[in-house]
Amino acid sequence: MHNNDKTFLIWVNEEDHTRVISMEKGGNMKRVFERFCSGLKQVEHLIQERGWEFMWNERLGYILTCPSNLGTGLRAGVHVRLPKLSKDPRFSKILDHLRLQKRGTGGVDTAATGDTFDISNNDRLGKSEVELVQMLVDGVNHLIDCEKKLERGQDIKVPAPVAQFRK
Repeated sequence: MHNNDKTFLIWVNEEDHTRVISMEKGGNMKRVFERFCSGLKQVEHLIQERGWEFMWNERLGYILTCPSNLGTGLRAGVHVRLPKLSKDPRFSKILDHLRLQKRGTGGVDTAATGDTFDISNNDRLGKSEVELVQMLVDGVNHLIDCEKKLERGQDIKVPAPVAQFRK
């Protein structure tokens, strides 16, 4: 099921019981996240009209089929080209410290081809959806800054590790 622009989609009974997707080209994460929230509220309303609800647990968050998605279940990602940074030996450590992961642009379990990656939040537990999206935005901005510095021949630093869980 999807909207006419195919920027909001719902998959049922794939890897997860339900997967809600909001996407668009251009990098406007605010608009993508607003569409996600609005669409999800509409879907939840339709489900509640039928007397159903999403399975949710106080400790684990939304209960899904895939254990990697326990918690909010939110994976926010962007496709970004990083030709210089991706060849730097510090790239993996930078991603790790920012609590980000890289995938190929073909989706889960695809290897990156060339220098374009799907960069997304590594965590699902311990932070809210807003916090996870903000971590992605801040992290990708840092990656882009590193890429620009490397293009100018400047050195980059591995950032201090971001805390995985709130205290």
